[in-house]
Amino acid sequence: MNVRRRLIPTVATAAVTALGLATLSACSGAAAAGNTDKFDVVASFYPMAFLAEQIGGKHVHVTSLTEPGQEPHDLEISAQQTAQLQESDAVLYLKNLQPSVDDAVAQSEVKTKIDASSLTSLEEHGNEVGGHAAEHDDSHGEEESGGKDPHIWLDPVKYAEVAKGVGAAFEKADPDHAADYKKNTAALVKKLDDLNTQFKDDLANTKSKVFITTHAAFGYLAERYGLTEEAINGLDPESEPSAARVRSLEKMAKADGVTTVFYETLVSDKTAKTIASDAGLKTDVLDPIEGITAKSRGKDYFAVQEANLKALQTALGSE
Repeated sequence: MNVRRRLIPTVATAAVTALGLATLSACSGAAAAGNTDKFDVVASFYPMAFLAEQIGGKHVHVTSLTEPGQEPHDLEISAQQTAQLQESDAVLYLKNLQPSVDDAVAQSEVKTKIDASSLTSLEEHGNEVGGHAAEHDDSHGEEESGGKDPHIWLDPVKYAEVAKGVGAAFEKADPDHAADYKKNTAALVKKLDDLNTQFKDDLANTKSKVFITTHAAFGYLAERYGLTEEAINGLDPESEPSAARVRSLEKMAKADGVTTVFYETLVSDKTAKTIASDAGLKTDVLDPIEGITAKSRGKDYFAVQEANLKALQTALGSE
């Protein structure tokens, strides 16, 4: 649809075409990246692509820079993807999650640049988020360093705030279809509101309020529903915990009645299983929904969130 098209070198055109044949959209199948008769949106990774698909509906063509199964934190933008970005009508991304995406967006001439982090509030989160876990404050203070937490999509309320902002941006950029974007946004926000109610009701009465994860991705969710997230690693899923942190978690797990160590599908589960084994705990999946793969417990955001809720209910002892 891009009305700003300009001639680009043959090599770049070939690269874009090749990429379009090889790259899977996060929500739909393989397709060309740009120059379609629809509103062409490049999304940085699955949660952004899902929003674009849900809000844009039949009027948008969405391509994700992060392939299914790829850890989004590790993404490095290729020359082909840079060309792909240039030929789009809009880019939807989450600033500070994927530095190479931030750089590519800053250098691109795309008219509509939508930064999801500007559409809601971000908070500073460390290894412990959402409350106070017992019996370990004396040993984990040095582990509490963190930063601005980008995992806003795991909180249905914050994700709904982002959805509203994305919908407004689509309406402005593609006014011919503004009415449909507004209608689709309202429907998505309603579903997210219902999901929020479901989480709130189902987690209201649990034997424990503390859960352990490998990756500090669930801080916003923990705060929203009165829980405490204790992360083995920090906001970086590839970081390694110190021996003191591991001892602290094992001590805390016993004090707070923790039953389960959660791991995720896109990074190694080795550390989680080692800690669980040493502490006599179970393991289970709590999915940060950074991408949908064959290992995901559901085919889209809502299905995986419902699976996450069930996992939390079981681990926390829902009454």
